[in-house]
Amino acid sequence: MSSKIAIYPGTFDPITNGHLSILTRALKIFDKIVIALLNNPQKVPLFTMDERIQMIRDVLKDQPNVEIDSYNGLLVDYVVRKKTNVIIRGLRALVDFEYEFQMALMNRKLNREVQSVFLMTDYKWFYTSSTIIKEAASLGGDVSGLVPPVVCKKLKEKFGY
Repeated sequence: MSSKIAIYPGTFDPITNGHLSILTRALKIFDKIVIALLNNPQKVPLFTMDERIQMIRDVLKDQPNVEIDSYNGLLVDYVVRKKTNVIIRGLRALVDFEYEFQMALMNRKLNREVQSVFLMTDYKWFYTSSTIIKEAASLGGDVSGLVPPVVCKKLKEKFGY
């Protein structure tokens, strides 16, 4: 029996406890998850690609069935290169659904074999996002409990407090 691999794509700038909640539940469905960070020249992340990858590695150092990788180009092409056909996406609110639904339809147009699997976030992460967390941290807000401790430390270092 072959193992089932899923791709969990995103910017992860930075990874949050909401992301980890989705990952934990996806690992109950799939044998292996590849966290795939898009190298998107249209976005200007707070953390470099190397910093984001290192934070995720630090957070998930005890998870042997998670791979961290980066990619350029179309997600569906990356999914095929990784020899799978499943994309994991997390949903928080209706606005997420509309955007993710559009992306899933585009991905299916580009490759009919690639499937999107949507997992709802836990209720306690419903209103958190990397963007909101970065904004709060930039103003000196305490974001512990919303991100793993290593990420909280890196945010404090980045914003100089």
